[in-house]
Amino acid sequence: MGDTKNLIDTDAIKKIKELAKDANICHFVTNLSNTPLSSRPMATQKVDDEGNIWFLSNKNSDKNHDIQADSRVQLFYSASGSYEYLSVYGTAEIIFDKEKIHEMWTNFAKAWFTEGEDDPSISLLKVTPQDGYYWDTKNNKIVSLIKIAKSIVTGKTDDNGIEGRLKV
Repeated sequence: MGDTKNLIDTDAIKKIKELAKDANICHFVTNLSNTPLSSRPMATQKVDDEGNIWFLSNKNSDKNHDIQADSRVQLFYSASGSYEYLSVYGTAEIIFDKEKIHEMWTNFAKAWFTEGEDDPSISLLKVTPQDGYYWDTKNNKIVSLIKIAKSIVTGKTDDNGIEGRLKV
């Protein structure tokens, strides 16, 4: 069985940055009070030094409307190639700051915002984490698959992964 290692403050921020960068795309979940939940894939633009997670979003999107009604969100990251996973619960804020949009801009974003960095429909979503949990196998996919196969054959778990709570 893996180890549990809870992380707080700067260690939690470092882990969020690492796993969000490796996975890059998350399921961005809104409308947490109602089922079914509203989920969509979103590309992470940046995790800043305070642990805030930034996204570009269309100001008229359903997710922006959901956030205006209820700012609570849940983000689910999966870096399946390295068997690393991250769940972040927090609050989202819609921001209209042209300078920050320019800072967050990537060429990839042009697929959604055809007028470029100055597209009038662009907004930023800033997610401030309140709670999180991570699973980190500390191995690459091949090593993890070998360990799973060994566990099936021997009946013994051989996992040196780490998991734990994140508090920013």
